[in-house]
Amino acid sequence: MSDNKTLGEHLRERGVSRRGFMKFCAATASLMALPPAMIPAIAETLQNARRPSVIWLSFQECTGCTESLTRSHAPTVESLIFDYISLDYHHTLQAASGEAAEQAREAAMKENWGKYLLVVDGSIPQRDGGVYSTIAGMTNLEMLQEVAKGAAAIVSVGTCAAFGGLPKADPNPTGAAAVSQIVTDKPIVNIPGCPPIPVAITGVLAQYLTLGKLPEMDHLGRPKAFYGQNIHDRCYRRPFYERGQFAETFDDEGAKKGWCLFKLGCKGPTTYNACATAKWNEGTSFPIQSGHGCIGCSEPDFWDAGGFYKALSVPIGDAAGAITAAAAAAAAAGLAAGAVNRYHKQVAQAAHEPLKVEELSREEKS
Repeated sequence: MSDNKTLGEHLRERGVSRRGFMKFCAATASLMALPPAMIPAIAETLQNARRPSVIWLSFQECTGCTESLTRSHAPTVESLIFDYISLDYHHTLQAASGEAAEQAREAAMKENWGKYLLVVDGSIPQRDGGVYSTIAGMTNLEMLQEVAKGAAAIVSVGTCAAFGGLPKADPNPTGAAAVSQIVTDKPIVNIPGCPPIPVAITGVLAQYLTLGKLPEMDHLGRPKAFYGQNIHDRCYRRPFYERGQFAETFDDEGAKKGWCLFKLGCKGPTTYNACATAKWNEGTSFPIQSGHGCIGCSEPDFWDAGGFYKALSVPIGDAAGAITAAAAAAAAAGLAAGAVNRYHKQVAQAAHEPLKVEELSREEKS
């Protein structure tokens, strides 16, 4: 259970120096897009903060979100935050099992009623009374409703918890639902991704621990610090898109040269996530850098948004041919194409429908 020691006391016991602590505070401010002037305030708050109790529930999921979280590397925000929160219940990570595990959850709820943070990964089945997934004799729906009553806030980790994810894909046989469809009287932050980047999970917990509130969110309840820009705008392959240089197959010369993956189904233009900047495996790479297009996993209903290898959009007409003919003309065409494509991508994103090349061609001719 959470104890009475402050975070500062825990840090000193673990041999963390003042210099290391201030570096951690600076990293926290940077992570959450806060100004440098906030660093002293963060340091003071963390120094005196007590470890919040965290109850983590896993429902219809693949454990990928927990696997992602455990891939953190020291001495980062990920490792430090999870050293100093009180993770009182987690199906996968806890040592206790059976009745002992449920007793730990009930004790954590009782001792921290109204103050604990509830983290959920996985969707919640509702069809046929929710019998498709149960824990300790309780359906996922019953357990979520019980634990949510005493939570100060809820963090929906992964696309399944945030939007329903794969279990909700058509025809949704279990009646899978997102957390926000069931709990409507608590503040909820969504951290989608299949799985989400670890720093997005721990960044939200860092702000909650530091400032006592959830971060600023977009219209889908996602923290803007991590989901404020689409992948396309931060992608290192973007210059190839502007020049109309696209890989046609995964093993052609364009693919070998790192050309844009739009024609191979990349959903980067309609996907908001920090993959292109935060990356994975200690900042080593992300899917597009590894040669595979974005599948849009941080967006609602991405499983039903068209084939993963079906192009969402391509520049107007034969951009590559225009470039060969004249660089200046191609640049002008690229600007015009970008404006038109941005409009069509917004429409396609809202409707979750694939965008056909013919539609762009018609727009260009008109």
